[in-house]
Amino acid sequence: MEPDKDTFKFSIDELCSRIAVLTGCIMDFWADGGWARDNTARLLSSSQLEWQSSLANSLVRWIDAESDGDLILAWANLGALVEGQLKLFLCVYYDDYQADVNAIQKKGQLVDPDRCTLEQIRHFFVKRIWNAERNWNPYVQMVQSRRNTIHAYQPRELGTFSDWRDALALHLTFVRDTGGGLPYPDEYFSGLREK
Repeated sequence: MEPDKDTFKFSIDELCSRIAVLTGCIMDFWADGGWARDNTARLLSSSQLEWQSSLANSLVRWIDAESDGDLILAWANLGALVEGQLKLFLCVYYDDYQADVNAIQKKGQLVDPDRCTLEQIRHFFVKRIWNAERNWNPYVQMVQSRRNTIHAYQPRELGTFSDWRDALALHLTFVRDTGGGLPYPDEYFSGLREK
């Protein structure tokens, strides 16, 4: 996937701001269950969606950082946001997810999206959601790998702050695409996209 063309004109501060505003509006809408019913609404209301908003607001902390430790935390911050978007998507479409033959299971029992690892979710999206036109796997896999550096005692590819800043443009596009794939009242999401 390529970043939306408009993201190239945004400063790094503006990218962080737009990611924060869009993520916050998406999470606010779904925090109390949004339009979901029954089990899906309970699943969404018990998720810590407000933490996603807080994490999105934290991206700005890493703009002027320079140390490897800060870069590791910047990737961890971005990785948590990626994971949260994908989990939200599966929670909103929980009825479809639980009926899917490829739904994530452990010992023959369905695993709810909020209990899955990013690796499990990524594999599910590769099998069932993403296609040639909407293939977010390379982006998610790159962020996941660099986020997991936080656990490493062996050398791993960390990238640079320039790589992380470039990933922000792609992340805004990712949030627009993933969040835009959820049902909203008329004009709700399209209005958010411009913020």
